[in-house]
Amino acid sequence: MKFALVNPKWSFEGSTYFGCPAPHFPLELLSAREMLRRESNTVLLVDAFMENLTPQQVTERLDAFNEDFLVIPTAPSYLFWRCPQPELRVPTHWIAALGRSSKVVVIGPHGSVTPQMALQKTRADVVLRGEADQTLPQLASVPWEMIAGCCWRDDSGTVRMAQGLGVTEMQSLSALDYSDYPVECHRHLHHIFPGNGADHLKLGAEVEFARGCPYSCTFCNKTLFRNTYRERKLSVVLAEVDQLISRGVDYIYFIDEIFGVGKQVRKLLEEIAKRPVSIGFQTRIDLWNEESLQLLGRAHCVSFECGIESITEEGREELNKNCRLSTDRIGDLLICARKFIPWVQANLIKTAKDDPGMVTAWQQRLKANGVWVSEPVPMFPFPGSPQYVETFGEQPDDIAWERAHSFYLQLFADKGFSDIQEQNPQSLAELECVS
Repeated sequence: MKFALVNPKWSFEGSTYFGCPAPHFPLELLSAREMLRRESNTVLLVDAFMENLTPQQVTERLDAFNEDFLVIPTAPSYLFWRCPQPELRVPTHWIAALGRSSKVVVIGPHGSVTPQMALQKTRADVVLRGEADQTLPQLASVPWEMIAGCCWRDDSGTVRMAQGLGVTEMQSLSALDYSDYPVECHRHLHHIFPGNGADHLKLGAEVEFARGCPYSCTFCNKTLFRNTYRERKLSVVLAEVDQLISRGVDYIYFIDEIFGVGKQVRKLLEEIAKRPVSIGFQTRIDLWNEESLQLLGRAHCVSFECGIESITEEGREELNKNCRLSTDRIGDLLICARKFIPWVQANLIKTAKDDPGMVTAWQQRLKANGVWVSEPVPMFPFPGSPQYVETFGEQPDDIAWERAHSFYLQLFADKGFSDIQEQNPQSLAELECVS
């Protein structure tokens, strides 16, 4: 079978999206390509976002390929599946603009939570819930009712759904093949800012070391995809790193939900320390101590982002952080990290447990020692997250994204949005042009 994997050209005008708007490697498509090829399928991968292509330009490539399945994600890169844009404007537009007669398959966080809604809005034929790396090849080889997480519209137009979610065995993932991918176009350095000590870096890339997270924080949107913690083989990850270095990459951002948990992390860092490449990632400060923070410095870590969420033990308990460190110890470790890492960031979430004056004092102490601390902001109650159920008292239904989006807009109606967001976002109906 022939599979065309297309990453659309993303745009976020009018959206509440607070992820990075720059192009990133579509790791979910690159990974799926390896799995598809392993099962003797022919695969065309087109990254319209990285290559700045129009639907017409992509159509020309598809016409020459003549695919059986067209696969499009509903959010830009695995890195942002846990904080996706609520709207399905871009994938819906691209599916319509490409106008293919092949079976259209959508993957991503929206269909993982609300598959029938995703089918309806995008007019796709199939939704694969969860991780699609290993389930995509099954579309060509087994009855769809046997594919975990498959939701499809049959020939009569009836929506049918298989049980479960797609889950990938990480040990089976081989090194991604970048030989025909435009690596050199990826000039963006994720989570690198002017003046943060990494201005010498030129070419960025994203790599996946592990998938999922062993913690269950209420605000985290990973339950219905990338949930259980799994590591890739160290040799495979290093082969991928070396391949990217050979293409000129000098900065790698690990997209893991939580970097620093696994048994192989120390060995990975020791190996990276031998290579001409810098790294960045998201983590928890309670996974590190003074010795391991020094190792991060030797491994050329230049961007260290930590979810602190609350400055009180009560606040962290309310968010189910399962953090055993005191607030003072957290601050001390962040300050220690800044001795070895040019950019150390502490993120806070708005919680009723935290006194604003205490927050300000804690911020001032950290900032005085070179640590950047965010202002506390309410989190979007992503459908599929524990926070969604806590907020609305029910599991997500087909209007879950509209419900969550409307609630989030009301939170900021009189005080403005985060400085990394559109300040006048539209409603979901306006964004998706739904009458």
